Amino acid sequence: MVKKNIAVVWGGYSSEKEVSEKSAEGIYSFIDKSKYNPIKVRIDHVGWVAELDQVFYPINKNDFSFKSQNQIIKFDFAYIIIHGTPGEDGPLQGYFDMLSLPYSSAGLLSCALTFSKFTCNNFLKSFGLKVADSILIRKDELYTSENIIERLKLPLFVKPNVGGSSLATTKVKEQSQLQSAIDDAFTEANEVLAESFIDGIEVTCGCYVTKNGKTVLPLTEVVTHNEFFDYKAKYEGQVEEITPARISENLTVEIQQLTSKIYDLVGAKGIVRADFIISNNEPILLEVNTVPGMTQTSFIPQQVEAANLNMTDVLTDIIEYEYNKLK
Repeated sequence: MVKKNIAVVWGGYSSEKEVSEKSAEGIYSFIDKSKYNPIKVRIDHVGWVAELDQVFYPINKNDFSFKSQNQIIKFDFAYIIIHGTPGEDGPLQGYFDMLSLPYSSAGLLSCALTFSKFTCNNFLKSFGLKVADSILIRKDELYTSENIIERLKLPLFVKPNVGGSSLATTKVKEQSQLQSAIDDAFTEANEVLAESFIDGIEVTCGCYVTKNGKTVLPLTEVVTHNEFFDYKAKYEGQVEEITPARISENLTVEIQQLTSKIYDLVGAKGIVRADFIISNNEPILLEVNTVPGMTQTSFIPQQVEAANLNMTDVLTDIIEYEYNKLK
């Protein structure tokens, strides 16, 4: 059997590159080496390079190939694990679409939609999902702290409208903190989201589709003693992650059904994760992740294990399903 060459595409042009590298290591470790040749491909401001046997080769962007020892190596599939641009917001998906190269994630439109938290939440709100009230602030747009606070009340969250990993995200408790929080968020993006604070239990749910149909995973409950689930909580261990979540079976099923509905509404592919907060026994959507973290200890591997599934098998099923759809 000829093994398929799988590009594990990581890096990106945002501050999430470091997280992407860890996720790429996770995906590389999970992929079945008896069936596939996984090759890491880094895309960043320095360039596009493939790593093979600790040697780096420039990628030919005309066909996403590279030359090693006078041999042209082409890829059969791309596993996109770039958090942030250009792997989570659509450009890379559009590029692969033009090359007719199958890939792991949602397509261009779905990624562009879900990457903008404000756009995605308001889109899903129109289908009856409950979301936090929010205000979008664009650079050079006039706004006043008083108007924001009058509508959203304190405390509130300020975060980049695009991007993830809770970078440049602030929980604002006093009006005097608001402007610096907005300025900080603008260092990560050209649009900033001011969002009402909702007190409750935070949970997250993964979902994916293969030839066997849709699989909705067990929920993970997120408990942190930090002000919120910030970067340190996510990546420096200042958090307790409990899978399955300690909530009622009825509420678990409701959130799984909502996650499944969101998956269909945004036109997702591959593995997607939806984050919720439960307030007064009611799930409220926080955001949708089309390229969720994939380190050994990330939410999705935890949920896969809790479902008595195997990450290697899950990735094999996703790769084969998306590959066969296009070929």
